[in-house]
Amino acid sequence: MKKNEILEEILAEVDKHPEIMSRRDALKYLTMSPLAAAVIANATVGTSTVSASSATGKIVIVGGGLAGMSTAARLNNTLSNPDITVIEPDPMSVSYQPGQTLVAAGIWDLSDIQYSRDDKLPSGVKLIKGSVTAFDPANNKVTVDGNQEVTYDQLIIAAGLMLNYAAIKGLDGVITSSGKDNAAVKNSGVGKNGLHSIYFQDGAEATWKGIEELVAKAKAHTGPEKLQALFTHPNTPIKCGGAPMKIMYLTNSRLEEAGVRDKVELTFYPDGGKLFGIPEYHDAIVKQFETRGFKWNYAHNLIEVDTANKVAVFDYHTTVKTLVDEEMEEYEDVTTHKNVEVKYDFIHVTPPMKGPDEIVNSPVGSIQGWVPVVKETLQHTKFKNIWALGDIALIPMGKTGGSVRKQYKVLVDNLVASMEGKTELPAAYGGYTVCPLITSIGTVMLAEFDWSKKPTPSFPLDPTQERWIWWLLKVYALKPMTMIGMLGGRA
Repeated sequence: MKKNEILEEILAEVDKHPEIMSRRDALKYLTMSPLAAAVIANATVGTSTVSASSATGKIVIVGGGLAGMSTAARLNNTLSNPDITVIEPDPMSVSYQPGQTLVAAGIWDLSDIQYSRDDKLPSGVKLIKGSVTAFDPANNKVTVDGNQEVTYDQLIIAAGLMLNYAAIKGLDGVITSSGKDNAAVKNSGVGKNGLHSIYFQDGAEATWKGIEELVAKAKAHTGPEKLQALFTHPNTPIKCGGAPMKIMYLTNSRLEEAGVRDKVELTFYPDGGKLFGIPEYHDAIVKQFETRGFKWNYAHNLIEVDTANKVAVFDYHTTVKTLVDEEMEEYEDVTTHKNVEVKYDFIHVTPPMKGPDEIVNSPVGSIQGWVPVVKETLQHTKFKNIWALGDIALIPMGKTGGSVRKQYKVLVDNLVASMEGKTELPAAYGGYTVCPLITSIGTVMLAEFDWSKKPTPSFPLDPTQERWIWWLLKVYALKPMTMIGMLGGRA
């Protein structure tokens, strides 16, 4: 992949939105900016850190999304005689999920993020268009669609996670991240009448219509009380932990743009007790919320939605030290629960998330459905020829595409070393995670961190500040870097 091809892909993205930036201005920026140069350079790195290997063995990858297909491409680049099979049922599995937030804000069209699985399948890699329904690690095989047995020497699990809308009373459906089969979710009310969710493609597109409806309603609103827009964050691990806030910031921008921000109250309802797990970023977000007039209520988990009456029900939970033995002066933490009903005009629901049932009910998974791995090597804790990465991996952080960009290189290096019979695995994942937190139409706070729970910026700039240059990175450069660089096994 030549550098000018990456550049042209970025400029093609610019051409889609001339109202934001001209090609001439973009070229000027790309020429002058060390950030842009770094992105282009990263996207054109062509080899693995492992030298071309003659190791042989049948490698099966469960899941053909970003994590699985990027890993297949990098293995294909690394092995001199690769035997790789990807198992993936969704024909749109490689669609650019980080762009769903931009679709929901009316900045991109749905077609801007949709990509065909078959177009991104690396040359020579075999594809089984089905779903793994059973794992048999004792016999090194998986079952596809209940009847086809596939054997392996090495197994990589990159199955993603499930969006569990059905865990919220009043809603229905458990769907994949792409949301291909989403009839139950939509039939239960998601995507209409003020109830929206950006976590699947159709939902993202419907969210933009919902924001437009909220703006129109605000323009017509004359009452003394403000319209209510709610944004939720559930009590489970989720992919792209900043997305629930991103869509709130973008809704705020659209309301400001329309001159009706003063007519709508925006409130964030996280299940936890912080707005972000890294203290420096949490403090920065609190200041951003205060500046924009947002409200927030900690320890509120959405448990029910009354779609007919537009009422959200939250479990408000608090933990207090309670005296249990006065004589011994013993205390214990006691959690209390109280249902809180909140009327809404607009609500963005972030669904609870879980691993696929096929993994929950298998020897390779945990009780929540995640795949337990050694967090540094990404090797399964029980089965040495099984590996996992991406959303499905049971590690402390890392359910972002930026994390996968670090993980898949580590996994490939270690898997190849294992195939070569080496007893020590050479690569270690340090927990790197990145969240380009969109704070307005035109600004992003680039939150980078790792298991140290400290900011780990890639550039010598204060990472807690909102910046225009990170917006350009988000809107123009990251998609080409992902769709060409990562899915080519390079970036």
